[in-house]
Amino acid sequence: MVSTATDVMAPAPAGLAPYLAAVEELFRAELRSALPQVQQLLVHVERFRGKMLRPTLVLLAGLAAQPEAAADRPIPPLGETHLVLATVVEMVHLATLVHDDVLDQAEIRRRGATVNHLHGNEIAVLLGDWLISHAYYLCSSRAGAAAARLIGQTTNIVCEGELAQNFNRGNWSLRESDYFDIIYRKTGSLIETACRIGAAQTTSDRSTIEALARYGRQVGVAFQIIDDVLDLTGQAKAMGKSLGTDIDRGKLTLPLIHFLATAAPTHRELLIGLLESPEADRVERVRQLLIPSVSVAYARRRAEILIAQALAAIDILPASDARERLRYLARMVITRQG
Repeated sequence: MVSTATDVMAPAPAGLAPYLAAVEELFRAELRSALPQVQQLLVHVERFRGKMLRPTLVLLAGLAAQPEAAADRPIPPLGETHLVLATVVEMVHLATLVHDDVLDQAEIRRRGATVNHLHGNEIAVLLGDWLISHAYYLCSSRAGAAAARLIGQTTNIVCEGELAQNFNRGNWSLRESDYFDIIYRKTGSLIETACRIGAAQTTSDRSTIEALARYGRQVGVAFQIIDDVLDLTGQAKAMGKSLGTDIDRGKLTLPLIHFLATAAPTHRELLIGLLESPEADRVERVRQLLIPSVSVAYARRRAEILIAQALAAIDILPASDARERLRYLARMVITRQG
């Protein structure tokens, strides 16, 4: 069963449901190919969409940026361009998931088999390329040049983040500042763009646009920190995807970076030995070492600080259902279990 935007939309601002339904309809209409083999792949990957966080943020940013927005007034109408852009950012996100599964050699995504597991890496890479190319086509043909440039720039930043992370596999001296730069690029940048592009379609007020972009950036980075924590501490059934892939692929995340920087020398050597070990149980042994440590709590605390900054960023916006929903989504990031 395909997850829908309603996964993250309870309670939703009154009147938002029709916009979310329109995004769903446009997404399915655009995810089409005349080649049966390609169409079969597109139907399969549609289930990977999950919570639809990014398109939801496009819509909410567009609503929250309206100067007439207020808690006691009906939601003013959004334009068609918001729906197109919400679809575009979700298509880009879906492409990154397909490519991520190749990089991580993952076998499960949203409780189903990944494309690379079913059909091999070459087909998965090409399908991810199809999704990014179609997202840019849709954006440039229906949302205008400025939006297309921002989407193109953002996909470049996402790719840079993935490249930087892969260059640093096995780098046990990775600095915390480098980690934050990587996760901003690979995750935070697209969520920031979702908020920026949604706001910019509503208003030309720079302070409003930058406030929502700052909210998106902090939420996006916090989201990735929690994702990395859950890769270490979560349960595969709850997460609906392969876990332990960061450890298995030699990618340092915040809990591991903190542990290596603060643990006693013998524990540091033990962790590096486990990370470099060819033994089949090394992932589970790393989890057993890290989960009881203060490093997991440290990572969660850093995410909580980022969420507090995101909430502060949108204090300048007028009180409205949309702003309150943005607050709700930000808090959900640090409490989610999957």
